[in-house]
Amino acid sequence: MHFDPLPREAEFRVEVVGRRNVADQVVELTLRRIDDEAVRWEPGAHIDLIFTKYLNAQYSLCGNPDDPDTLTVAIQREPRGRGASLYVHNMLTIGKRLRARGPRNNFPLQAAERYLFIAGGIGITPLLPMVRALAARGDRWSLAYGGRTRASMAYLPQLAELAALGGDIEIRPQDEAGPLDLDALLGAPEPSTHVYCCGPDSLLSAVEQRCANWPPDLLHVERFAPKEADPAADKAFEVECAQSGVTVQVPPGITILDALERADIYAEAECRVGTCGVCETPVLEGAADHRDFVLRPQERQDGKVMMICCSRAQSPRLVLDI
Repeated sequence: MHFDPLPREAEFRVEVVGRRNVADQVVELTLRRIDDEAVRWEPGAHIDLIFTKYLNAQYSLCGNPDDPDTLTVAIQREPRGRGASLYVHNMLTIGKRLRARGPRNNFPLQAAERYLFIAGGIGITPLLPMVRALAARGDRWSLAYGGRTRASMAYLPQLAELAALGGDIEIRPQDEAGPLDLDALLGAPEPSTHVYCCGPDSLLSAVEQRCANWPPDLLHVERFAPKEADPAADKAFEVECAQSGVTVQVPPGITILDALERADIYAEAECRVGTCGVCETPVLEGAADHRDFVLRPQERQDGKVMMICCSRAQSPRLVLDI
């Protein structure tokens, strides 16, 4: 029995209208929709860029949300990555056209009395529009920005301008001053402060550890790469698809999404590692083992939805609305 795929998120075509280096091995692209339609987004949003049939990636928007005519992303060259960054650095010149999806926002800026931003390397990109918005409003915020070297850290001139508007910014190149002092930044919980962090997994994990005794809703992190997992520790379970009546077995090392696709049941998905939120699926029965980086603590506790590209089951059986 075959079931048609769910409708995919709408795509649109963009043209590269600007390109410049904003740090060592970091290129900024300015994109414009070919159909000249406006693209609305808010700080924290990202888009998917589709380079070839088998190559796509998510990038945080780091331009001005008040400019609906262009989209700006900054991409660090990653020689050991999946190839997307090399494609950007080597192939995407001004005038090139490609497909895009989004914007999508799993990292929204929430209302707070005070904000603490922690960025590592290219992780500054989703935080920059947030800082700009708060500076324009006169809100209370501070930013700690670490990187390997000063030359590798993007948008330092723009951050200097924002600091002049009253923000508290610490620029900490590791070769000059060592790593960020997370104990000083996060040692004492501040119930009125929301913490936003983006960067390499080592930084995110360290921040999560130090915020373990903070109220859970105060920490917000953005990941574009999954944590390493041990498939040998996983257990088999079954998934019943309520809409189709099909039940599939999900063995260790195989995701729910993979198991469904093998049974000719297709769900919309994009990143396949739990970072984009596209594959969110309602849970009708059973307990999910959440392994995504999208759902908030309360959403995980409620257990009403899950990301089937990476999360598994705590119970022997799940019933999903698919």
